[in-house]
Amino acid sequence: MKESLDAPIRYLKGIGPKRAQSFNAIGINTVEDLLYYFPRRYQDRSHLTTIAALKEGEIQTIKAQVLARGQKRSFYRRGMSIIEAQVGDNTGRISCVWFNQPYLADYFKPGTGLILYGKVERYGAELQMGNPEFEIVSEGEDDMGSGRIVPVYSLPSGMAQRGFRNLLKKALDEYVPRLSDCLPYDIRSQNNLLNLAQSLINIHFPQSLDLQARAYQRLAFEEFFLFQVPVALRKLKNKERRGISHNIDSELVSSFIAGLPFKLTSDQESVLGEIKSDMASPQVMQRLLQGDVGSGKTVVATIAAIIAIGGGYQVAFMVPTEVLAKQHYEKISYQATLPDRQAGKSPNQQLRIALLTGSLTKKEREKIYRQIEEGAIDLVIGTHALLEAGVKFKNLGLVVIDEQHKFGVGQRALLTRKGLYPDILIMTATPIPRTLAITIYGDLDISVIRQLPPGRQPVNTMLFSHKDKAKAYEVAKGQLRQGRQVYVVYPVIEESYALDIAGAKKMYGQLKDGEFKEFNLGLIHGRLKQQEQDEVMLKFKEGKIDLLVSTTVLEVGIDIANATCMIIESAERFGLSQLHQLRGRVGRGREESFCILVSDAESSKAGGRLEAMVKYHDGFRIAEEDLKIRGPGEFFGRRQHGLTELRIGNPLTQMQLLKKAREDAIRLIASDRGLGARQNLLLKKKLLQKFPEYEKLMVVG
Repeated sequence: MKESLDAPIRYLKGIGPKRAQSFNAIGINTVEDLLYYFPRRYQDRSHLTTIAALKEGEIQTIKAQVLARGQKRSFYRRGMSIIEAQVGDNTGRISCVWFNQPYLADYFKPGTGLILYGKVERYGAELQMGNPEFEIVSEGEDDMGSGRIVPVYSLPSGMAQRGFRNLLKKALDEYVPRLSDCLPYDIRSQNNLLNLAQSLINIHFPQSLDLQARAYQRLAFEEFFLFQVPVALRKLKNKERRGISHNIDSELVSSFIAGLPFKLTSDQESVLGEIKSDMASPQVMQRLLQGDVGSGKTVVATIAAIIAIGGGYQVAFMVPTEVLAKQHYEKISYQATLPDRQAGKSPNQQLRIALLTGSLTKKEREKIYRQIEEGAIDLVIGTHALLEAGVKFKNLGLVVIDEQHKFGVGQRALLTRKGLYPDILIMTATPIPRTLAITIYGDLDISVIRQLPPGRQPVNTMLFSHKDKAKAYEVAKGQLRQGRQVYVVYPVIEESYALDIAGAKKMYGQLKDGEFKEFNLGLIHGRLKQQEQDEVMLKFKEGKIDLLVSTTVLEVGIDIANATCMIIESAERFGLSQLHQLRGRVGRGREESFCILVSDAESSKAGGRLEAMVKYHDGFRIAEEDLKIRGPGEFFGRRQHGLTELRIGNPLTQMQLLKKAREDAIRLIASDRGLGARQNLLLKKKLLQKFPEYEKLMVVG
């Protein structure tokens, strides 16, 4: 057990069962996890700066000794404590200060050796380091932490940098000789990549910055490549599956389109053409439809559904919430009867549509199950309830999945298996830059709707500090007095003293009795039962509630054209794409609309998000900014896309490397799908360790 790379980390010398828990907490469960736990940055201690040579405004590293014991001073008015230590080397001395870390006073005893890394700033007539990172060092100790390029890690609880580095060095010395390189030699050679042993040594303890860069490139390429091989396999398997050749020009389709109360945009027409081409083909459609909030994806998906229904097939339309399922059900049912209404006839429902959600009674569900199995329902719109074993289709021809990121890969596959290779249309309102989308969703064809329907105006987005919140309330009151409706969104339900965020429940009471006492208020949040949420949303839709206080359950919400103003409290607590999704709840009609962000954000990352919201309205541009700020793992949802494997690779900053890995993966699978060639056996072993479910994709047919 101890000899294996997948041995639990507790068996590594110096760890043990108790310390292993803190390692497990940061994702280090095995020896291999430790070897692939990469530094978050480096300090070049091969050329340390002397104190006399420090320059104001630069981030620099010094090696010094504590000259005077740390002093604790309290600023009672602000509740702030400051620890100060005078340190010096043989060229001079400098003051270092740390804020709100009183326990540090015990570390800085006179004579203690330190490595300090931080920004040099001027304080009065003297230079000082503010909140520098530090490491206690002794002469002749920790040869991995001085005189070289030194790695800096995010640490497990209770461990110092020096101890972690020494542990990693021992693990590398012991286990690197046993490593097998999964990347075939010809791929390494063509891309001028280091071998695995060289890469792991130089990513942790680089002999030079050049070798560190080459190690980084090699390991990032490996991650991208291992991610892309299964994508290439899925794409190949999809092409082999013989699906349904739909009749794309039925009378039902032309009648539906003619009856719509609006004209499709050119983007919608273009995307519909791509979908029709897929559905007419005998190959299974696997298409991702991207479109900004309110761009009209749903009507395009509905036309695709009617194409399938026109040929005698059934359609499953899965959405993440009951509120959204009911909205789709009502909208599609209404649109389906429009041709009759316009002809002055009494509605003759041509589409047999059902709504299947978890809140139905057992009797209601069983009736719908029976109708679906008998083929008496053409289109069933539902939530996760569609995945139940009792749902059996007579002739499923199309699966539509809305807000795909809300569902796991396994859930999507479970629904498609309810038919014999039905066409699949996946929708997302989280726009992704096209080149990146092609790589991440490499097994899907991609369609994009960028245009908004005529008459839709960009939402006026403003940023106020909490002290100016009264101005935000005045904007909202102005809209309410014109008969419009308002959302006020909070990031939490209960008040969190740790984060100093007012909870939705508490603020609902304050707003109801204070600023907005002349209006009817409602409250909705995720801890309400689904039926209670639906009742509140229905009252808001019917105009019985003027102002709705909410948490992020609104992110995927229903269309209410009369809602023209949204106030988002503590906006810095939301991700950029999440803020954009929330903003999409207003501006659904033709009236001027407002989104007001209230925040006292201090960090540059949070401030950058809010500035981007004010500046940009295009969801694709916002997605680019969000990717820059958050990184791909958080943006895409690691569990959804396998991006948990990307520990070092960054699709945003390494797009060319990612594209090259994709091309090599496609070429390899085309020449050796089963990875049976001798040079590919180690790659196959590695892939099946990570993705055992892909073994069946390696088989032709």
